[in-house]
Amino acid sequence: MAGAPLKIELKPEEAGKRLDLVLHQRFPQYSRARLQDWIKDGRVLVNGEARRASYLVRSGEAVDVEPAGPAPLHAAPEEIPLTVLYAGVHSGTLVNALLHRFGSLSRAAGELRPGIVHRLDRYTSGVLLVAKNDAAHQRLAEQFASRKVEKTYLALVHGNIKQERERIEKPITRDPKQRVRMTARLASGRAAWSEYRVLRRLPGFTFLKVRIGTGRTHQIRVHLASIGHPVVGDCLYGAPAKIAGQPTLPRYFLHAHRITFAQPSTGQPVTIESPLAPELEAWLFLFPGGV
Repeated sequence: MAGAPLKIELKPEEAGKRLDLVLHQRFPQYSRARLQDWIKDGRVLVNGEARRASYLVRSGEAVDVEPAGPAPLHAAPEEIPLTVLYAGVHSGTLVNALLHRFGSLSRAAGELRPGIVHRLDRYTSGVLLVAKNDAAHQRLAEQFASRKVEKTYLALVHGNIKQERERIEKPITRDPKQRVRMTARLASGRAAWSEYRVLRRLPGFTFLKVRIGTGRTHQIRVHLASIGHPVVGDCLYGAPAKIAGQPTLPRYFLHAHRITFAQPSTGQPVTIESPLAPELEAWLFLFPGGV
């Protein structure tokens, strides 16, 4: 069995010391190597956040330790070594939520991104895959790298798009004039394509289903803005901050709707769908015929 949870508050004289060293000094019954393993496994939180063993602590910080028990003699098999999450837009961090929910996940992406195989932009909701062990993480990462994962999004954009569907093929790179942005205006960018289909036309807006074949940073947002139709709420790429007659949407109208991949253990195709986020559906409801 695992030991009882441990909780300490760091003293002024401990400030500036490594986290693993302080824990070893406080809990000499545990080896420093074992404490480092717990830190790697997300069993040690500093003010509710996972930290590295080399993290330099501060006076007054609260440290929670969940000791791990001895490994079982026979590991129980798990059919699916991954977790599919619906990622909503919230005030906390996804890493904290994952560590709280699962305790231990794949470390293939590093200590600060446990289990996370791919990314969703901030203020984007929807389906997110999280690997529960390194083997599953590696197999999923290989599928993403070889572009064998199919990803589909729902987006509401400004303006009335003329075509019913279109494939946008424009390279994407960092904007040299504004580093927080990406741009599709430079030929030196990395190849990228996005394909949209019109689902619904609304007064002054178009509701789209967007499929992407590459996973560049801000890809959908950049591509749609490049044809003059930025995603609603995306001020970074030209969307207005306020819309007359509509309440402010405090996020992007962009939702990861569907993902198809090969199950890491069996290789069988799996498709996961996430319904439109409630706040986005409520915003659509404000339009006549919007739902």
